[in-house]
Amino acid sequence: MIKNDKRYIYTLAFIYSMLIVVVISLPAFFYISVEKKSYLQTQRQGLLHYAYGVEKSIYDFSHTNEKIFDFPRSLFYNSYLFDTNGKLIFKTATKAYTLEDFDKAVDDLIDKKIMLNENRLDAKYLVIVKPFSYKEIYTKAFIAALFMGSIIFFMTLFFIKISLRPLEKVNRYLNTFFNDAMHELKTPLGVMQLNLEILRAKEETKTLRRLFSSMQSMILIYDDIEYHIKYDHVEYRSEKIDLSHFLLERVEVFEDLAKSKNITISKNITKNLFYNINRIELQRIIDNTLSNAIKYSKKDTKIIVILVQKENKLLLSIQDQGVGIKDIQHIFERYHREDTIQGGFGIGLSIVKHICQKYDIDINVTSLKQQGSTFLYTFSSKI
Repeated sequence: MIKNDKRYIYTLAFIYSMLIVVVISLPAFFYISVEKKSYLQTQRQGLLHYAYGVEKSIYDFSHTNEKIFDFPRSLFYNSYLFDTNGKLIFKTATKAYTLEDFDKAVDDLIDKKIMLNENRLDAKYLVIVKPFSYKEIYTKAFIAALFMGSIIFFMTLFFIKISLRPLEKVNRYLNTFFNDAMHELKTPLGVMQLNLEILRAKEETKTLRRLFSSMQSMILIYDDIEYHIKYDHVEYRSEKIDLSHFLLERVEVFEDLAKSKNITISKNITKNLFYNINRIELQRIIDNTLSNAIKYSKKDTKIIVILVQKENKLLLSIQDQGVGIKDIQHIFERYHREDTIQGGFGIGLSIVKHICQKYDIDINVTSLKQQGSTFLYTFSSKI
């Protein structure tokens, strides 16, 4: 069944956009490098033009009889005058530098040092400086990248949504079909189960027991599929449940299924242990684990069901004497089946994992080949 997941669509569009951005980042890097050189050259030309203008003003003043020199000032440039000995005699900035400071690179500044001819200010060196950084270049590059990334993202999102429309239509048809099919199956399954129970009450035979066991297996598969379809759309609310009594009831249901293989279910269930969980979801955990234990157990063996309280935790253990599990790491994956001969859809344990994650129930699985498996569920105290 195709799943309409908006988060998946947005994630796919975002990843694709990032890939495009990464692809164009290399030429963008070279472009920024060229742009930085051009920007630096432009700033130096502007600085040089201003410096020669200040120099001309000093020479013009030296050829006049004016007593006061109105030193040129700028919002962008700062000026420093030094005498023959390198002593600072004038500055337009608050921060002072020595002449030696300009013989080496000064952080975040570009400068132009000019050696002056004889003038009335007795100045030998004129230094023009300007604060400098590539912030403007980086800001433009960031805005451009953000704009391009946004355009790519929304275009990708648009085309993905268009391409998914036929799939969404099929998905709606499938959902309708499965919902209708599940509804239609529920009534005949219930009728068949009721009639089998009536027949068994009158006469218990091996054939009826096998039919009833098969019916229980069908009901388990039906319940798994129904939960799988509904869990994204139905809110399963928690309630305070007598876990001990509920577990005992479910074990009794599966005892008939176990008898078909002459399997004995041994019970060690501590009474009056309560837990806050949804009844349907708790049943999915217990039913799937018991069903698998019976399915993969050998004939004439035993299944041990234990429920105890340890400190503030409830421990549920279901142990079988079956064939064991080949790959424990993958048994909770959807559609994974240990043995295709045994049948099933491979969604039972996937549902169990989903429910356990929802209620923060820890799962520990141990298994030995041809000796059996143990599923241990640790319920944190929610009494």
